[in-house]
Amino acid sequence: MEKGILDFTIVPGGIAIMLIYHFWLLRQILRHPTTTIIGINALNRQLWVHAMMEDSKNAILAVQTLRNNIMASTLLASTAIMLSCAIAALMSSGGGGQCASIFTTTSSSTQLTCTMKFFSILICFLLAFLLNVQSIRYFSHASILINVPNMALNGRNTGVSAEFVGRIMNRGAYFWSLGLRAFYFSFPLFLWIFGAIHMFLCCVFMVGLLYFLDVSFDFAAEGSGGNGGECNHQEMAGFV
Repeated sequence: MEKGILDFTIVPGGIAIMLIYHFWLLRQILRHPTTTIIGINALNRQLWVHAMMEDSKNAILAVQTLRNNIMASTLLASTAIMLSCAIAALMSSGGGGQCASIFTTTSSSTQLTCTMKFFSILICFLLAFLLNVQSIRYFSHASILINVPNMALNGRNTGVSAEFVGRIMNRGAYFWSLGLRAFYFSFPLFLWIFGAIHMFLCCVFMVGLLYFLDVSFDFAAEGSGGNGGECNHQEMAGFV
């Protein structure tokens, strides 16, 4: 009974640690984009779009680059939906109810808590699938818009600006990053099957790992001109 209480005490603490870190990361991206990898990539993605649209000779390079992004999102989306189907089949066949007997030596899970564990993993992978599908959508739009010629039709300019194409491409990249985060979040949920302590320790480890992957100090020190990567909200909003 005491071990069962851990599922309702330590597990929310682990989830809270993950959420607090990502709220902090979002704040850093909006206020100090050059201190995060996501912010740096967004800024340079805009510059890349400008360079591709200035010279028509770069059309093939631009399409090939976007195609690689689409393939990466497709791989993650296919993996997410396959894992979702596998977990759904396990739950429908009674696998969720047998969790307590399978892991009886490592966890005091009841049928209800085991169903919650498998369902949370299922939701995580379904969310990853939907986010990567949206990423494919935006990258597909960008692959066409980046090659639209700036022509006049009936006295009106029908071309799109590089800023607009850059925002479309950045949105695709943001959805891809969120889909990847859903995969990261699935690791603690998997370890939750073996016990709440395993899940909590994995959350702490994942936060440390993600901090190492998300934060960049060199770029801010070299390119911010001593302002610590400061960026106002209006400037960053132009890249979103």
